[in-house]
Amino acid sequence: MLVRSPQAALQRLFDEVGTVDQIGIEERVAKFGTRSIKQTAKVWGLKTAVSMVDLTTLEGKDTPGKVASLCQKALAPHDPELGVPQVAAVCVYPAMVRHARRALGCDTAVRIASVATAFPSGQAPLKTRLAEVKAAVADGADEIDMVINRGAFLAGEFGEMQDEIAAVVQACGATTLKVILEVSELETFDNIRAASFLAMRVIRPGDFIKTSTGKTSLNATLGNNQVMLEAIRDFYLDTGVAIAMKPAGGIRTAKQALTFLVAVKETLGDAWLNNRRYRFGASSLLNDLVRQLEKEKTGAYQAPYYFSEAAESY
Repeated sequence: MLVRSPQAALQRLFDEVGTVDQIGIEERVAKFGTRSIKQTAKVWGLKTAVSMVDLTTLEGKDTPGKVASLCQKALAPHDPELGVPQVAAVCVYPAMVRHARRALGCDTAVRIASVATAFPSGQAPLKTRLAEVKAAVADGADEIDMVINRGAFLAGEFGEMQDEIAAVVQACGATTLKVILEVSELETFDNIRAASFLAMRVIRPGDFIKTSTGKTSLNATLGNNQVMLEAIRDFYLDTGVAIAMKPAGGIRTAKQALTFLVAVKETLGDAWLNNRRYRFGASSLLNDLVRQLEKEKTGAYQAPYYFSEAAESY
């Protein structure tokens, strides 16, 4: 019986899609934070970042009331006079989708994203994972955030990983799919690039690749975000297929968000600077974005708790 080496399979894939210059990536992302952003551009960037947020609650103690409050915050993040846009989506567990749909209604641009496929581990039979996807879609999810089979990838079983993603694509129907790589468990930039290509080959134009579940020790960084952006760029240049991107976990400040947007603009261009092609998965980022917009308008900072309490008052 022929036993295939996972490392040999990975090496063949690296030869096919290319490897990553880690030092080059780190040097490049270090420069993104040095860009000078003038006030008008900064306000535009802050509002654009708000419009890209997937406002997220993924806790075992989530309740219908908490989800309804989150939805109200998504619809009206702050005083309308400040001109703060709605966020892109709310992101919840499958059991909370119907409550989010009830809170948002059907006549809204705010979408409902649901994590699925035994999030965050993915350790459930495929039949169970697909049933969860179908149930979330039936309850009103507009988007599904799935986790890949990291074990299959690391074992060199790339066909198995791709077949499972393809099965989820089919289960989604017209619903947008976001494929979570869980970058901390892939361990290297080369692996992240390779997994990005495997996923992009079986998803559809307008679907996303996503860094993380937010449930591990390492989530979105400028480095792993850049590796994925460059994979999207190279895939687009090869195929003409535009894949979207979502960094998730660990992005908490407006300054971080603006730096991520600089990376998008300089790597993929203006066509990706919208919430159809770029999102932030975050729970606390929105408050700081609104706080910075308030400061740009009034010249003074409000206390951070002011925005948290305003959100809770819904």
